[in-house]
Amino acid sequence: MTYSTIIHNFKEAQGLLDAFIADENNLHKIESAAEIIATALKNGGKVISCGNGGSMCDAMHFAEELSGRFRNDRPALAAVSISDPSHISCVGNDYGYEYVFSRYIEGLGNEGDVLLAISTSGTSKNVVRAIEAAKGKGILVIALTGKNGGVIADLCDLEIRAPYSEYADRAQEIHIKIIHSLIHSIEQLV
Repeated sequence: MTYSTIIHNFKEAQGLLDAFIADENNLHKIESAAEIIATALKNGGKVISCGNGGSMCDAMHFAEELSGRFRNDRPALAAVSISDPSHISCVGNDYGYEYVFSRYIEGLGNEGDVLLAISTSGTSKNVVRAIEAAKGKGILVIALTGKNGGVIADLCDLEIRAPYSEYADRAQEIHIKIIHSLIHSIEQLV
């Protein structure tokens, strides 16, 4: 049973990756997203990322690869994820969990920045509020989504959607490949 489950997981993941790659529009969207972020960074802006659960881990991974190092040595890039536990617990307690990302954007986001919003469902209320706060400050929004894109698909400036899957882990597998491609492309552009 376990062996067949493992094979099924890999084949299902491979099928979704093949479907994603087969739609050339997806690759052009990644290219556009990299150009948007690189332009913001070159103009003195920053990229802020956010997401919940595994998507928060992806948001953190994205930011640390830019502020730290991905493949080669280069100057640090202005990237931060909204993942500070004291901020999240404070805002969650005082205002509610749906405000944990938007309050950060209100305080630290500036026109010329970019928000990378990650939600496998496309419906996370706190990510939606972050997008709304970003739009209110003139911040461009790139979203990584899954399923049917949810409400986030219509709110962001550029959506990159993983092929439909019943479970979030398959979307997250596509998202991490998008994130690595974004980072690699940004490094070439800045």
